[in-house]
Amino acid sequence: MSDLTPAKTLAAPPLREAEERPLLAIGLVLLSMAFFSSVDVLSKIMVGEYSPVEVAWGRYLSNTLVLVPFIVRSRGQLLATARPLSQVVRGVSMLGSAVLFMAGLGELAIADATSIGFVSPLLVTALSIPVLGEKVGIRRWSAVIVGFAGILIIIRPGTSAFNPAALFPVLSAACWSCGLVVTRRMKTGEPVLTTLFYTAFVGLGILTVLLPSVWLPLTWQAFSVMMLMGILNTFGQYTLTLGYIRGPASMLAPFSYSQIIWSTLSGIFVFGTVPGLFTWIGATIVVASGLYVFHRERIIKGGAR
Repeated sequence: MSDLTPAKTLAAPPLREAEERPLLAIGLVLLSMAFFSSVDVLSKIMVGEYSPVEVAWGRYLSNTLVLVPFIVRSRGQLLATARPLSQVVRGVSMLGSAVLFMAGLGELAIADATSIGFVSPLLVTALSIPVLGEKVGIRRWSAVIVGFAGILIIIRPGTSAFNPAALFPVLSAACWSCGLVVTRRMKTGEPVLTTLFYTAFVGLGILTVLLPSVWLPLTWQAFSVMMLMGILNTFGQYTLTLGYIRGPASMLAPFSYSQIIWSTLSGIFVFGTVPGLFTWIGATIVVASGLYVFHRERIIKGGAR
């Protein structure tokens, strides 16, 4: 057993010019998706009674409380950031993603919302070109376009099956993608814990301002669930941030698709909902396009070596 306690691990010094370790990065992203799937299940349960803003506020409060002891232990040193604007942008992006996705969960089956949300890795691949300067060839661009077609199959705009609530996961994915790209740009010089704290603090501040307009008194059970959501989300954010420090965004993006497995199973066993045919077809196309993006990335990296 390692002698590193959780506190020592979380409070590790910043990674400068972090070494790329693709396998470790992939494992961290897969683990983060398991945490996020658990949060989604609890979120869907909670938004049946409470506003997405209030549910998100409870989660962000828990995020902040979990991180405060580490900030105190560092004597405030972890509050220092060389990229305050990037931290704020990341915080706003992640908050928008959380609230919008919860709004979608209130109206959609969890597998449908998750499948639609998987447009985010494709967006990350696209954004990695102008923002991160990563090279994406015509084959990966083609895979991105095919992936968007899969999303359209799930949503089916212009038909009677179209649910306007499906736009919430799409907008959530856009916010999430922006947050991931900002994370990648901050891969040097910032401790992971600093990034997590500012994300939680920025989100909590905005939600606290909005809270009075949607407030519904919480039961102890509801408050406990929100606290658990915050803890799970903190671990998910931590492992995800570490992953994007250790690997390129265009390589890691497809592995976010592992979340669809957990979402489908939870939808069946927790909520009794089975994805429809169009969801299966669209999700399969999206996942296949993501896997092809990774395949091309691996070939290119291998050729470079």
